[in-house]
Amino acid sequence: MVPALAHAAPVAPNHENKSAVQDAALLRDAAPGVKQAAEVAAPVAADAPAGDAPVAAPAPAPFGLQNLPPEIANPLAQAEATLKDLQQKMAPAAAVRPTAGVISSGFGARWGTMHYGIDFADAIGTPIHSVMGGTVLDAGPAQGFGLWVRVKQDDGTTAVYGHVNDMYVTRGQRVNTGDVIATVGNRGDSTGPHLHLEIWDAAGTKEDPLPWLVSKGVIMQQQWGPDQ
Repeated sequence: MVPALAHAAPVAPNHENKSAVQDAALLRDAAPGVKQAAEVAAPVAADAPAGDAPVAAPAPAPFGLQNLPPEIANPLAQAEATLKDLQQKMAPAAAVRPTAGVISSGFGARWGTMHYGIDFADAIGTPIHSVMGGTVLDAGPAQGFGLWVRVKQDDGTTAVYGHVNDMYVTRGQRVNTGDVIATVGNRGDSTGPHLHLEIWDAAGTKEDPLPWLVSKGVIMQQQWGPDQ
């Protein structure tokens, strides 16, 4: 008896097989494009960190120097921080100009008497800024000044603002450098609208406000008047 030969019966095409054949053809035709996309994406994937590996922080840029290697940038950054800390400890307290008006009269003898401050000529109602932070000692009437504001400043000195028109602070109030505390006026013994500024040292001695302001970093340039 001759054994029967097994024959592979052809598979009748159906809708699913037809779709598979079409998909295979599409993949074959798209193979060059897929290969190109893979080649383009490969470098990007190679640069990406693997998994959850931490990304190294960029090196600091001390003194504004960019692109320094870490072994140089890190010691320089520490040196820069040390210098800034020393500057903050040694620098004089910050101060500001009380008004933008020009100096119409300076400290010293004037018209046969002693002028114990400097005058800033400005329009009535011009804001007056506290030249330094401190605590308000007085805000009210004062002989010769009409109205004044006195501030005990953080460096131990006292600032006196005379002939003011309006007052925006009260006794015991804390003010910061640059705060508006009053406005320029023409009250008391005054020949025109201006701010009269005095600086008293810790012992109450009246000193020239001009070099005091300059020592605090305030630029003082505009000056005119009978004693200039």
